[in-house]
Amino acid sequence: MNPMKSVFRIALMGPPGVGKGTQTILLESRLGVLPISSGVIFRSEIEAQTDLGRMAQRYIEHGELVPNGVTIEMIGKRLRSEEARKSGFILDGFPRTLRQAEALYEMLCEMNLHLTKVVELKVDEAVLMSRLTGRLGCTKCGEIYHSVTKVPKREGLCDRCNSPLFVRSDDNPEAIKERLRVYSTTVQPLREFYCAKGLLQVIEAGDDPELVYEEIIKTT
Repeated sequence: MNPMKSVFRIALMGPPGVGKGTQTILLESRLGVLPISSGVIFRSEIEAQTDLGRMAQRYIEHGELVPNGVTIEMIGKRLRSEEARKSGFILDGFPRTLRQAEALYEMLCEMNLHLTKVVELKVDEAVLMSRLTGRLGCTKCGEIYHSVTKVPKREGLCDRCNSPLFVRSDDNPEAIKERLRVYSTTVQPLREFYCAKGLLQVIEAGDDPELVYEEIIKTT
């Protein structure tokens, strides 16, 4: 299948540090789909110090999920945009709970759309811990760097858009372990939900990002 001839609507699942952001960037640049990242959206709201941003920050700093209602409303606004309808989209970090998956299904049905597939990326926990400690993120485009394995060309600035980089307040060992625990306790209902719909594809994401990308689009 030639991916450029299709409109893709993909949801990426996986624990923190698994590489969802990296694959979102690849899919956006090569397939022309609209990236919809809950993390990027929350960070922009936090930076602007909106009511939503302050609420989200309280949960994120403790490694907890932002409440379903807030997240669903935020994502729904972007899904209903003309760009998402025409170009397709890649969901990064949503849905994270069964309630969010059900809400997403209902929203897409109302718009007479459907997901192309749901991809769950998997990596050993030890790898995730090493990836997350020392991680740097772009405040604007969401590009991910690492202080050891992917150092930006200019200290503190994104190579793609020249925006400042930041260290997440919850990228410390204690908060990381809590985020991984939260993911492991909420993911099984999502797997069952999307397996029942014939949409779930599980991919080992410890390989080179290019190989992971090829696996994502191979059967899309």
